[in-house]
Amino acid sequence: MSATQDMHIAAAALLEGRLDDPFAWLGLHGDGTERVVRTFQPGAEGVTLLGANGNEIAQMDEQAPGIFVGAAPEGAGYRFRIAWPGGETQETEDPYSFGPVIGDLDLHLFSEGRHWNLARAMGAQPRTIEGIEGVAFSVWAPNARRVSVVGDFNNWDGRRHPMRLRHDAGVWELFVPRVGPGTHYKFEVAGADGSVIQKADPLARQTEKPPATASIVSAAPDFAWTDEDWMEERAARHAPTAPISIYEVHASSWLRPEGDPNGHFGWRALADRLIPYVSEMGFTHVELLPIMEHPFGGSWGYQPLSQFAPSARYGSPEGFAAFVDACHREGIGVILDWVPAHFPTDAHGLARFDGTPLYEHADPREGFHQDWNTLIYNLGRREVAGFLLASAMWWLETFHIDGLRVDAVASMLYRDYSRNAGEWVPNVHGGRENLESVEFLKRMNSIIADRCPGAITLAEESTAWPGVSAPVAQGGLGFNYKWNMGWMHDTLQYVERDPLYRSWHHDELTFGLVYAFSERFVLPISHDEVVHGKGSLIGKMPGDRWRKFANLRAYLSLMWTHPGKKLLFMGCELAQEAEWNHDTQIGWELLDRPEHAAIQRLVRDLNRLYASEPALHARDADPSGFDWIVGGDAQNSAFVFARYAPDAPPVVVLLNMSANPLHGYEIGLPRAGTWQEILNSDADIYGGANIGNGGRVHASPAPAYGQPASARVTLPPLAAVLLRHEGTNHL
Repeated sequence: MSATQDMHIAAAALLEGRLDDPFAWLGLHGDGTERVVRTFQPGAEGVTLLGANGNEIAQMDEQAPGIFVGAAPEGAGYRFRIAWPGGETQETEDPYSFGPVIGDLDLHLFSEGRHWNLARAMGAQPRTIEGIEGVAFSVWAPNARRVSVVGDFNNWDGRRHPMRLRHDAGVWELFVPRVGPGTHYKFEVAGADGSVIQKADPLARQTEKPPATASIVSAAPDFAWTDEDWMEERAARHAPTAPISIYEVHASSWLRPEGDPNGHFGWRALADRLIPYVSEMGFTHVELLPIMEHPFGGSWGYQPLSQFAPSARYGSPEGFAAFVDACHREGIGVILDWVPAHFPTDAHGLARFDGTPLYEHADPREGFHQDWNTLIYNLGRREVAGFLLASAMWWLETFHIDGLRVDAVASMLYRDYSRNAGEWVPNVHGGRENLESVEFLKRMNSIIADRCPGAITLAEESTAWPGVSAPVAQGGLGFNYKWNMGWMHDTLQYVERDPLYRSWHHDELTFGLVYAFSERFVLPISHDEVVHGKGSLIGKMPGDRWRKFANLRAYLSLMWTHPGKKLLFMGCELAQEAEWNHDTQIGWELLDRPEHAAIQRLVRDLNRLYASEPALHARDADPSGFDWIVGGDAQNSAFVFARYAPDAPPVVVLLNMSANPLHGYEIGLPRAGTWQEILNSDADIYGGANIGNGGRVHASPAPAYGQPASARVTLPPLAAVLLRHEGTNHL
C-alpha cells in the first residue's frame, strides 16, 4: 500500500472519529530529511509550523479537510500557529509530540487495584512537561475502540484529541498543552458496542454544577490546614470510651438562604451558621449525607457519580477543605456518608463506560439493584475495587475527613439481598455471602487503619452478620462502629404504641440490651426514619399534643442514656412536625413555640450530660457499664438501670413510659446516700409538669432489687429522671 493510500485511510479514520492509534499518524514522523508533521485542525484557515523559539518554519498544506501537513527539519522542536476564521490566531504545541504521560509504576499499581493516590496520578492532572504547561488526561476504558478528550478547548470535537492506549493497563492518555485548571472536559468514548458517548471523568476532582455534567480540570487542593491539634487528639476522641454524638445533616436543606427557598449555602456560609449551632447543641460530630457529586438532588447524594469531587452545589474543593478545617478548629469532627455499593445509570456516568459492563457486573442478577434502579460495582475486579479504595483515601487524606459512614453495607454482604429465588447468583461455594464485598470491606478498613490514624468507619448494616466491628485479624469486617438498626426499629415500634398497650410489648425496649455489647454500636435516628410516609419523629408519638411531646422527651432521654454512641438527624431536635423534605429547610420557625424550643433545649442538655458524665459514655461498648435494676415491670411500663464508669459516680436512669405518675415507687440503688436529680425530662424548662423528687433522692442501706441500697421515688408520667450519686447521706 502506498504512502498516499495510507494517508487517505488514516485521514478518513480521523475525520470519521475512528482513529484508534493517533500517535502512529499525527505528529512528527519519518527520519533524516523526510520528516513530516501532521495535525488536524478542522475549520482552521491555515496552520504555520513554527520552531521551538517561535521562528516560522513552513506554511503547512491542507491535504484533506482540516488535515495539515508540513515538512520539518531534523532535530527541530516545533509548535503551531493556527489561523481561525475572524482573524483569531492561536499558538500551541502539538499534543502528539509528547511521550507517554503516566509512569509504568502508576499503571501497574492501578491494574493491581492498590494505587491509593489514584486521583493524583490519573484523570486530569495539570503538569509541566518539557517546560510546557498543560494537562495530562487519562482514563480507563480497556474495551473502547477509541477515546478522545473533548472540552471547551477543542469545541467538544472528538476528532481533535484522540488518545493513546496503554494496552497493558487499558488506560488512554494524552497531554494537551496550554490548557489548565478551570477547563471543562469529558471523554468521548467509542464503545465496543458501537456507541459513541461523552463521559464525565470518573476521577474528576471538580465538576460543573448539576444539571450540567462536565468535569473541570482542578489542581489537587493546596490548602493550608490549621487543625494539627485536632488531628493529634482525634484517635482519643473516637475511642469506644469517648462521648460521640453525631448530628446528621443534609447540607442543602438544613438552612436555605433568606429569600431563596431553592438556594444552597456555600461551604463558607454553611460553616458560619452550622458550626456554631452544632457546638452550642453539644454534638461532637457532623455527619454529612453524601456530598460527592451526584446528578439528581432527590437522591440526597446516595447516587453519586463523581467519587472524588465535592458537589459543585456548595462551591470548590478548597471551600470544602476550609469547612472541615473550621469544624476541627471548633472541636467538631466531620463524617461523610460514602457509597461504594452502587451507582446510577446516567449515560454520562460509569454505566457501560467503554461499551461494556466495566464498573458493574454484566449479569443483572449481580449488577442491577432492583430497589434503587442502580448498578452494582463489580468489586471482584481489581481496578474497580482499587478505584473505590482510592476514593476513600482521597476524602480521608486530602480533606482530613474523620470518618466514613459506609452506606448500604447489608446490600453488599449478601448476594440475595432484596432478591427472590432465581434472581441472584450464589458464590463459588454455593452460598449467599458476597465474598468479594467482604474482602473489599476488610481491605478498606485495614488500609484506613494503617494510613489514617484516628479516622473511623461506620457501617450501616441491618442484619446479624457477625463481627462487623470486630478487628479484621479476628475475622471481623474491621469497622469501628455499626449502626444499631435493631435498637432503632424496636424502640420506635414501642414508642409509637399507645401507653395503654405498652405493657404487652415491654421487651421491645429491653431486648436491645441482650446484644448491646456484641458490637460497638451507634444508636441512629437518621433521615431514613423521617421520610417516605414514616412521619416525623414527633409525629410517631401517640396521644394528644402534651403526650406527644412528653413521649418524645422520654424517648430522647432513653436514647442518650442507653449504651451506644448517638446519631440524630437534623430537625428531630426541633420536634419538626412535618416529614423531612429535601426541597425546603427544616422547621426553624417552630422554635417560636415554647414546646419545640424546649425539645431543642433537652437535646442540648442531654448532649452536655452525655459528655460530662463518664458513666454515660465510657463503657458504651462494655457490659460492665450497664446494670438492669428494674427491667421486668411491664405492668407499670417502668424501667430502671444503672450506668457505670471507672473512677466516676454512677448514674441511675428512671424511665416511666406509662401515662400515669408513679409515687412511692421502690427502686434499688448501687450506693446509699444522696443522689442528685441531674435531669428530669418532665421539668418545666422542657415543657413538662415539673413532677419529680425535689432535686434529690436519699437512699438507705436497705437492699432491694439486687442492689445494696434502696429508695422510694416519684416517676413522672412519660418521662425520664437521671440520678447521680453525690456521696454519703448525713441526714
